[in-house]
Amino acid sequence: MGKPTGFLEFERNPIPDRPPLERIKDWDEIHEPFDESKLRDQGARCMDCGTPYCHTGMLISNMASGCPVNNLVPEWNDLVYRGKWREALERLHKTNNFPEFTGRVCPAPCEGSCVLGVIEPPVTIKSIECSIIDKGFEEGWVVPDPPKTRTDKKIAVVGSGPSGMAAADQLNKTGHSVTVFERADRIGGLLTYGIPNMKLEKWIVQRRVDLMAAEGIEFKTSVEIGKDLSAKQLMDDFDSVVLCCGATKPRDLPIEGRKLEGVHFAMDFLTRNTKGLLEAKDVTAFEMAAKKKDVVVIGGGDTGTDCVGTSIRHGCRSITQLEIMPRPPDERADNNPWPEWPKVYGLDYGQEEAKELFGQDPRQYLVSTKKFIGDDDGNLQGLLVHDIEWQEKDGRFTPVEVAGSEREIPAQLALLAMGFLGPEDTIVEELGLERDGRSNVQAEYGKFSTSMEGVFAAGDMRRGQSLIVWAINEGRAAARECDRFLMGETTLP
Repeated sequence: MGKPTGFLEFERNPIPDRPPLERIKDWDEIHEPFDESKLRDQGARCMDCGTPYCHTGMLISNMASGCPVNNLVPEWNDLVYRGKWREALERLHKTNNFPEFTGRVCPAPCEGSCVLGVIEPPVTIKSIECSIIDKGFEEGWVVPDPPKTRTDKKIAVVGSGPSGMAAADQLNKTGHSVTVFERADRIGGLLTYGIPNMKLEKWIVQRRVDLMAAEGIEFKTSVEIGKDLSAKQLMDDFDSVVLCCGATKPRDLPIEGRKLEGVHFAMDFLTRNTKGLLEAKDVTAFEMAAKKKDVVVIGGGDTGTDCVGTSIRHGCRSITQLEIMPRPPDERADNNPWPEWPKVYGLDYGQEEAKELFGQDPRQYLVSTKKFIGDDDGNLQGLLVHDIEWQEKDGRFTPVEVAGSEREIPAQLALLAMGFLGPEDTIVEELGLERDGRSNVQAEYGKFSTSMEGVFAAGDMRRGQSLIVWAINEGRAAARECDRFLMGETTLP
């Protein structure tokens, strides 16, 4: 801790976003440049708190408290304050393979558990993390570092999202030969096609992929295991397999009118948008574009927010976001104490843009959809919705319709952003892997081994839909156990 009075002298000042009405005109990253001296001041706010929670990564009330990859936050905050950026980068890379991703898209549970946050706005940990890695690339400090020797072990990693990339990166460091299989045409998984460009520009993902390739990792795109190449063949060709296929089975809404033209899964919408941007440079050309349409997003969370921001950039006529849960309080509730993740009301970038453009937060809380309404040609025209209240029955809370609250909302595009149910079945069924009660691949946390010897599972495929930072945590840990399985011991953290 370099400045004991820093938290008294400097106010919280995260990296600012560009003005909403300016940034919705393009697909560039929403953040503005930030002066290095201001970042050093922000690092100075980190307290000598004695028992820091920011790096713990504990689960409290089923939510992350502190950083799941156990970033050495107080250390690199202090190093940034002292101007020792390269040392800060070394500390950051000790725990996090891809800080350029988490520094942009992680919801920052570290800040929710910051000790300073008990009495003041927390330290801008996420901004500092992102600035460290960005400066590392700018200064040329982040360069390929291939292993000096190679083992005779070959490992297949299936899936190139954050867990797959982390597992591959770690296993390659030990000298194993790693091949990553991805069914899409580009590497990155949800980093590429699930997160829109304004949150994470795709050249940033590709930069890391290129670095990993230069270190000896082989990437194979447009190869779907179970279809283009059997999972059993993979077992024959490699010494071990790490499955990081994600939880890509979306939760549907099987109500009347679901088959109408204009009702789509959110991830299909976001994927097609990014493909259009990367390939045709015209993201409004495909049939699901939101231009001049009334758009309704069903579901909250990051995916719902991304649909809001994307629809606005398409030029939608209106945007509504339906939430079945109540509006969060403005401050922590008594049953949500620090250091739990703070469940409080806030505007994410998409809602901020909608409010600026249309005059109000697009979210409607405690609302459920009863029916999709179409015209004579089978095109979506609106939604029949109603208010709900949560009532306890037999020890469980269930949504109950509020009498007389039924109404129609105009919509020519409805996007289902209600989360995911688990991994797809193809590989799991071919290998006969055991599942848990939520249909995820059964693999104990800390061991990550599945019911088939030599096959490991990590990330959303094992734990269910979760945060990118948890995916990195699991990819790193699964790599450690895979290395132990192959070599009898491991030096991986």
